[in-house]
Amino acid sequence: MLDFADRSLVLVVAACLEAAVAYPDPLFRAIGHPVTWLGAVIATLDRRLNRPDIADARRRAAGVATVVLLLGLAIAAGLVIEAIAVATAPLGAVLAVLAATSLIATGSLDRHVAAVARALDQDGLAGGRRAVARIVGRDPATLDAASVARAAIESLAENASDGVTAPAFWFLVGGLPGMLAYKAVNTADSMIGHKTPRHRAFGFAAARLDDLVNLPASRLTGLMLVAAAAVVPGASAAGAWRAMRRDARRHTSPNAGWPEAAMAGALGLRLAGPRIYGGIGVDAAWMGDGRAEATADDIVRALRLYRVAYTGAVALVAAAALLLVV
Repeated sequence: MLDFADRSLVLVVAACLEAAVAYPDPLFRAIGHPVTWLGAVIATLDRRLNRPDIADARRRAAGVATVVLLLGLAIAAGLVIEAIAVATAPLGAVLAVLAATSLIATGSLDRHVAAVARALDQDGLAGGRRAVARIVGRDPATLDAASVARAAIESLAENASDGVTAPAFWFLVGGLPGMLAYKAVNTADSMIGHKTPRHRAFGFAAARLDDLVNLPASRLTGLMLVAAAAVVPGASAAGAWRAMRRDARRHTSPNAGWPEAAMAGALGLRLAGPRIYGGIGVDAAWMGDGRAEATADDIVRALRLYRVAYTGAVALVAAAALLLVV
């Protein structure tokens, strides 16, 4: 299996590659994506094991079994890929890099959020609503221009943790098996970890495990944003730290509040707060105590903070890898 030095080097190359090219659309159209493959398995199990005629206790047990099965498949796949990579070294390193590249979203997240800022600037509210609907679950018709901008920044902060820091963290901890296991849990949570009548029982295990595996990455992402705010012009590291310490635990999610509060404090904004999902209002706490009237320019500022945070993180991992190799 890959040792820590190997994992560090693979992660640095994968992060840089994904930031440069993201996941190519032609490749997605041709073969899909590891997350869509996981999603297909989850959807099949959901249909077969989460029927309305099954009692809640059995549905909860089926949800636990679903998570265990997903973890088993993900870890087994990771072990096989790593074994091939090691057995065919040094060319096998390419396989490890490509696998890791497909499981982080540094560049993909950047592009989707930047598209919201462009749409607001070029096409106004209607364009901003269309663009933000691709990355958030709330009803775009209920959003004004400031709400669209806030939603994009909140998505950037939360997905920086879920889509970038967390898979990278679990790759460093457990290699490709750890990274794939994380993506399995995170994908399951996004599909079945909802507090709806259909998924409250079946998705309970996925939701609780996702909260647990995202705990280290969410705190780490918040700290990365605080550090980035210290060097980004116009951002406030003190404001980021203060908002994170004060507001993060008030978020409806046990993890999303850390990067969102840090982002809000760094930029002098208020994020989160009341919003509408599927016609249902959520009376959530505000993160930060700045202005709520966010703009497309604030999305650009948030992206600058995000880029500096992850450039710094990649540089630190690269330095650690070189020290270990030497």
